[in-house]
Amino acid sequence: MHESLLFARTLCGHYSNRDQAQADPSKFAHINIFFLPLPWEVFQGPGFYSEQSYDHDPWRPYRQGVHRLREGEAGVHVVENFGLSNPERVAGAPQHRSLLNEIKSDRLQPRCGCSMHFKGDAQQGYQGSVEPGKGCFVPRDGKPTYLVSEVFVDQTSWSSRDRGFDPETDQLVWGSEHGLLKFERLAFLADHLQDDWLVGLSD
Repeated sequence: MHESLLFARTLCGHYSNRDQAQADPSKFAHINIFFLPLPWEVFQGPGFYSEQSYDHDPWRPYRQGVHRLREGEAGVHVVENFGLSNPERVAGAPQHRSLLNEIKSDRLQPRCGCSMHFKGDAQQGYQGSVEPGKGCFVPRDGKPTYLVSEVFVDQTSWSSRDRGFDPETDQLVWGSEHGLLKFERLAFLADHLQDDWLVGLSD
């Protein structure tokens, strides 16, 4: 099986930090993360839709994204990031997969400098971080910050941390004060994918 397909099968899933939130509810909200494979036609190649929501409000996700998968150098899996022009039209796609058909490539907004680079394998897991260059900007309180994002995903879990830094001083401006968010995998969502889903994948 192609290495990119093994990565996609590992990445796509439903993850919950229920145990972390129940153990320390004052520090951690109960969150669900979904990664779904997109129909090949969206990018004429492999891609994903992601959604994050609070468990008590699943129909109003606080983060949604579209992602294109491509091969990088030295075995790196590059996950490019795009914003949706009408995110409300696909909110709830994990429960209603037909909503993914609303995603059109010409209505996506590239997030330059914000690709995630993953290294690893399906057995030991994949470690991801924002592409080098401090070029993924996220506004906070009217000022730009650059994003530092860390992700680890394997067959049973997902852990992540996002932080924002001042581009002039490199000082931490925002981010989790309590460490990593730690999720357990509740479901695999891409076991049906085969190598033909990767047609068009290139360096």
